[in-house]
Amino acid sequence: MLLTLRESLRQAADPVKAAGMQAYMKSAMPYHGVQTPLLRKVLKETFAEVEFAAASDWQGLVLELWRGARFREERYAALYLAALPMYEELIVTGAWWDYVDNIATQRIGPILSEYPGPMRRKMLVWSRSKDMWKRRTAILCQLGFKAETDLDLLYTCIEPSLESREFFLQKAIGWALRQYAWTDSAEIRRYVERNRTRMSALSCREALKNIQR
Repeated sequence: MLLTLRESLRQAADPVKAAGMQAYMKSAMPYHGVQTPLLRKVLKETFAEVEFAAASDWQGLVLELWRGARFREERYAALYLAALPMYEELIVTGAWWDYVDNIATQRIGPILSEYPGPMRRKMLVWSRSKDMWKRRTAILCQLGFKAETDLDLLYTCIEPSLESREFFLQKAIGWALRQYAWTDSAEIRRYVERNRTRMSALSCREALKNIQR
């Protein structure tokens, strides 16, 4: 499977785009230069006939793709196939916003929506993790929930990172609050005012960016 994937990506590669993509992501791992629409097409075709006899086989393939990746698109392929028991390793070892944000919003979020009880408890644990990227995941996992946002969960996941000096946590806090402001701008304005002395200037600015004054 890995050989088939690598050949498909090699054929779709664009070396001119690859350099720009690697520079934009500040990635030590090189790119093939396969942009998102084409990458999705390649992955869909490559994995169309894949079947697994057991969950362990599924997990084994995902982790083989992830751990053996030579190009960043190969790790995107692992994300495409992954499931909840694997996400924690992918988040911690991926340790960059393109992997983490994709998992948070496109994978963890839908699972939280379907299984709110156990996932809520997991996100609360992750929000207090020593790992910054697990914290970011907990903050961003409801990004697309709009009126369905569990505001208590959002605020509780933000709380352990509210005074953090980490750029990626400050940015995540502002982004999550700004997204909910489309649903209830008055609530976000009140939240920022209550916590302004504890929040970074970046988080405050991002949270209020789209609120009409």
